[in-house]
Amino acid sequence: MSQPTPPALPEPPRAERRPHERTHHGDTFVDDYHWLSVADDPQVLEHLRAENAYTEARTAHLAGLTETLFQEMRARIRETDMSVPVRKDGWWYFSRTQEGKQYETHARVAYVAGEPRPVPEPGVELPGEQVLLDGNLEAGQRDFFELGGLEPDPAGERVAFLFDERGDELYALVVRDIASGEVLDDAVTGAGTGLVWSLDGRYVFYTRRDDAWRSFQVWRHEVGRPTGEDVLVFQEDDALFSIGIDASRDDRWLEIWSESRTTTEVALLDLADPTGAPRVVEPRTPGLDYGIEVDGDRILVVHNASRVDFDLAWAPLATPGRESWRPVLSGEDGDRILGVSAFETFTAVTMRHGGLATVRLLDRTDDGYGEPRDVPVDSEVYTLAVGSNPEYASEALQVVLVSYLTPRAVYDLDPATGEMTLLQQREVPGYDPSRYREERLWVEARDGAKVPVSLVRRADVRPDGGNPALVSGYGAYEISNDPYFSAARLSLLDRGVVYAVAHVRGGGELGRAWYDQGKLLAKPNTFTDFVDVTRALVEQKWASPDRVAAEGGSAGGLLMGAAVNEAPELYRVVHAAVPFVDALTTILNPDLPLTVGEWEEWGNPLADPEVYAVMKAYTPYENVRAVDYPTILATTSLHDTRVFVAEPAKWVQALRDTVTSDFADRPVLFKVEMGGGHGGHSGRYDSWRQHAFENAVILDALGAAE
Repeated sequence: MSQPTPPALPEPPRAERRPHERTHHGDTFVDDYHWLSVADDPQVLEHLRAENAYTEARTAHLAGLTETLFQEMRARIRETDMSVPVRKDGWWYFSRTQEGKQYETHARVAYVAGEPRPVPEPGVELPGEQVLLDGNLEAGQRDFFELGGLEPDPAGERVAFLFDERGDELYALVVRDIASGEVLDDAVTGAGTGLVWSLDGRYVFYTRRDDAWRSFQVWRHEVGRPTGEDVLVFQEDDALFSIGIDASRDDRWLEIWSESRTTTEVALLDLADPTGAPRVVEPRTPGLDYGIEVDGDRILVVHNASRVDFDLAWAPLATPGRESWRPVLSGEDGDRILGVSAFETFTAVTMRHGGLATVRLLDRTDDGYGEPRDVPVDSEVYTLAVGSNPEYASEALQVVLVSYLTPRAVYDLDPATGEMTLLQQREVPGYDPSRYREERLWVEARDGAKVPVSLVRRADVRPDGGNPALVSGYGAYEISNDPYFSAARLSLLDRGVVYAVAHVRGGGELGRAWYDQGKLLAKPNTFTDFVDVTRALVEQKWASPDRVAAEGGSAGGLLMGAAVNEAPELYRVVHAAVPFVDALTTILNPDLPLTVGEWEEWGNPLADPEVYAVMKAYTPYENVRAVDYPTILATTSLHDTRVFVAEPAKWVQALRDTVTSDFADRPVLFKVEMGGGHGGHSGRYDSWRQHAFENAVILDALGAAE
């Protein structure tokens, strides 16, 4: 009897070619899919819906695996849970999650002097508990809901919050009475991030974005008054700089941060005099990058005036400028001082040492600060960070310890004795850490640089040359890809997948120099590092040569596109999330959101022919080759304002036009979240299901679904 004929595979969507010429520095590029850049064009939306339909059809056979992965992930997460309460003024603040609900509920109970921190039980309301905001009620029937800030007023009677309902990072500002739930003010819309109260509770400060989506203004809004009466407090006119706002830990000062990629200027406004003028700490000097922390009558400054990896200094608050900076702490070569948290009797310094995130403590003295003390961690691979510590008078420091195999653990650290008291560790049902291993490897790149690699595997997996592997990377903006625990990752490890993180240049793992070696004209180092790490994992037999996956998002999506163009034969499947794959076109257009501020990261190809040539050689969209490629999964969101949907949409078309792969075996897939932003889905269950789908595509391509 003859076998039934399998159903024909659907044809992938093919966008119409509409040639558009782009000419710079004597070079002309014909962009056939430039028209896809108009995201609200009905024809573009129709094309994106067709892409979703195609991806759904081509992955229909993965529905069962996706559901299995989703349920495995869900089973490892305590869905009804609570955060550790933290004290601020007269209250303990915490958040809850509840099984079946997408968003957190934020609540508080009164602090009583002499009584211990409350130990809340998931699902059980504390006596006297007040709900500040229930994200599930606020979200209602919205497809997207993201909280951008939540701040009780100084009297503890009202709460102000920011929320985004599209994913475009424009927020509505709401002020609500806590006791009654009455909305007192919802006049401000289209705000940026950042929310600070004046000390008298009369005003809230917020930010606005310009047409290029750059935060550039700080406004003062009187609660209950129309926005037409709002007062512009500060405006940043230099397009290289964007601004952010925060309150000092003691709530006395509004901090206004103007930052480019290489230069900082901070101003302080006394929140006891909210209609006053901001005062600059240290005027901007090109290349001077600094951050501040108010410490009572002093100011602590993390700066690069004397060392590329930054030093810590202090100055009187009355005279905070550079001429008053007095040394507190420096570091060894490669030690990157990142920030500082000040309290009445001690100071915590966050830094990188040996490529890992860690913390050092210093006592506050009458004439300065004492000798630094390390917070010891007994692990080869870890992340140690300062947790939530809103109270300046705190006598303990909350720290968070996590690794690839250590679920997030929250401790109270006694700064006097160094004793750490475990407050909470994430419960992972059914998880046995002894079944897995994590370690740090070093790979020599083609130019001799030593690249750190984090490797995670099941304990019985050996370097025998037959393992499926997933290599992840980012490598931009001095952002470090630090160890973190993932319930979803366990499903990969359980199926024998070796998980590796390539800490490539452009990130911040080994300090500012590591970043500098992967930006501007040196940007290609990021891509060659990733390829060299992948090759080394195969050569060292951690990965089978035909069973390697790669994954990265945003600037890491650019990394995916560039790596697969250089060495498509290395990879069986690549997931590029919200990928920055049409980088040159974007960075050539100063009218696009965020472009001008990006010139200090990538270079200015408009003004510099050398930058243009370097970017032209690596931008993924323009360098797709006519050879066999791996399976490609590109994922993005329609309302992403950081990487426009057009970038992956155009890249996917270029791949289908050019590569010689058999699409029946190695398809090019494109999935667009029609209601999300740069981070994808906002609800946790929706996000988990999306992650399960992405892992299903990877496991299926690697032959590791079982």
